[in-house]
Amino acid sequence: AGPDRAATAIERALLTGAGLLASEQLGVAEWCLTETVRHTKERHQFGRPVGSFQALKHRMAALWLELVSARATARYAADALATDSPDTPVAVAVAQAHCAEVAVRAAEECVQLHGGIGMTWEHPAHLYLKRAKSDEIALGTPGRHRQALAGLVDLAAPTG
Repeated sequence: AGPDRAATAIERALLTGAGLLASEQLGVAEWCLTETVRHTKERHQFGRPVGSFQALKHRMAALWLELVSARATARYAADALATDSPDTPVAVAVAQAHCAEVAVRAAEECVQLHGGIGMTWEHPAHLYLKRAKSDEIALGTPGRHRQALAGLVDLAAPTG
């Protein structure tokens, strides 16, 4: 009974950690998008804010849509953990597979749309990118969470 209880406790701790990490990743993505929108409203090029250019609007809108879905997955995982739902492993796997990628994409867009300042010590954007990249692998890569999810719902694991 001792080793089984220890293994169960470790599995639960890792599951809880992964679920909470999804919320952190959501926070990273939200900060990155908010900061990017603020910057593109303030930065002017060709006599107008760079955020007014259609290509940048589309990039930020697409990121916002990803962020909204990431928020839903992170909240569902947190709720499943809080209520000890039988869906918790599925909820956490979905949240981690999605939130990790959204955080990295948001941080990359933040650095990109800030231009050169995004990778300098004067601006924290590069720190958020580093955090997003380290969080992406901290408690399992998105691919590992997709494989776990496939097993949980009796599907073939994704390939490639």
